[in-house]
Amino acid sequence: MARLPFHTDPPAGPGSTRPDTAPSDSAASAAAPPARNEPALTVSDVTRLVKMALNQHLPRRMRIVGEVSNFSDRTHWFFSLKDEQATLRCVCFATAARKVGFRLQDGLQVVATGRIDIYEAQGSVQFYVDGIEPVGAGALELRLKALMEELRREGYFEAIRKKPLPVFPQKVAIVTSRSGAALQDVLHTATRRWPGCRLHLMDVRVQGESAAPEIAAAIDRLSRFGPRLGIDAIILTRGGGSIEDLWAFNERLVADALFRCTLPVVAAIGHETDTTIAELVADVRCATPTQAAMTLIPDAQALRRQVDQLQSRLGFALRREWQQARSRLEAVSRHPFFRRPQALLEPPRQRLEQAATALQEALQRRLRQAQDRLQALQRHLAAVGPQSVLARGYSVTFDGEGRIVRAASQVQPGQRIETLTADGRFASTVEGGDEPGSAGDATAQPGDDQPTTPPTPTSAQTPAATPRRAPSRRSRQAQGPDRPQPGLFD
Repeated sequence: MARLPFHTDPPAGPGSTRPDTAPSDSAASAAAPPARNEPALTVSDVTRLVKMALNQHLPRRMRIVGEVSNFSDRTHWFFSLKDEQATLRCVCFATAARKVGFRLQDGLQVVATGRIDIYEAQGSVQFYVDGIEPVGAGALELRLKALMEELRREGYFEAIRKKPLPVFPQKVAIVTSRSGAALQDVLHTATRRWPGCRLHLMDVRVQGESAAPEIAAAIDRLSRFGPRLGIDAIILTRGGGSIEDLWAFNERLVADALFRCTLPVVAAIGHETDTTIAELVADVRCATPTQAAMTLIPDAQALRRQVDQLQSRLGFALRREWQQARSRLEAVSRHPFFRRPQALLEPPRQRLEQAATALQEALQRRLRQAQDRLQALQRHLAAVGPQSVLARGYSVTFDGEGRIVRAASQVQPGQRIETLTADGRFASTVEGGDEPGSAGDATAQPGDDQPTTPPTPTSAQTPAATPRRAPSRRSRQAQGPDRPQPGLFD
């Protein structure tokens, strides 16, 4: 059996002795029973001995290659590394796990960097990992997939945040290497398509460790000062290469610069089969640098052809509208209204004249009917009016206040009254009668030989008239002067 990397003798302590020489291999291999006078070690003592031996005889950091198994993500990563003959328990704390750049999974071959130590609570030896790298060419692909997933969750690839490209850009900035073939492709294509577009080069490294910071800094400068310089858009491009050559365009630093850029960006990195994070974050992705220039810069010849086509279509549309308008005008001119407008006005005029005649006849008829009715009412009024009644021999008597006397009880002996007849008025004085409260004969003025006529009350609508009677000798006719007659029904 191989020699252990630590001494198995118990630590020196009170009342304990340590032999001066270590036992030989043959003695160690012999199963000699321990002496009864040797003190027993505690579990903690043995754990400390193992920990001390591991720290003294093993490197402080080592790299271990193996296959991941029993992976568990509980804030910290717990897994095992194994090969065909052994298994080693591993733990990667959260701080180190966030720096890995990809997610572990069972069956993945990795190279883990860390230290060996013992977990005293369980008495197990563990490998404390502070760095993990995939094995082989798949390491960069795993990092790329992990970063893509992270950026997708943060919304870097959302179409809603993509900015539209300008229709006719006047100034375009090209972020690429001065010595690259991609620059020549963009310049040749842009000059051929739109000579009036001005191109500005931002010379940066497109490969190597310093490429990503330079690219991000160039995009930030253009985003900050580009609008004041009249820059309308940015072309980010480089030629093809391996995934290692294009890795600068997969860095988080470049993705953040593209995400916060205020100018629209067209990205064309590598060949058509290559896909980088910068292309996914950019506003428009193109397969090649030539396609990027064709996408952003319009083609003058194509625009000229389009203008010619529009001019032809506009002329055809104008001629068609003119012909249609002329046809409508000719059709309208053939209408009877424009050929004989008087003929169209004759029927309404006749209807208007007939209506006027009918209206005049109706008014005259209504007027005659109203006149006939008025005359009938006048005749009726003359037949039943108060003056007609007075003319038939009736009279109306008024008291001193001009009120009609309708009953004998309304007058008193000695009261002066006035009588209205058809041909005039006369005054008289009331004398005592046969019944108490009733008026007697009215006394006429002296010299009147006609009999007296007692007052007779009349109604308000048809005043009652009494036959005229000659006044007595004591009555005296008092024919007053002509004056306006009071109303008979007051």
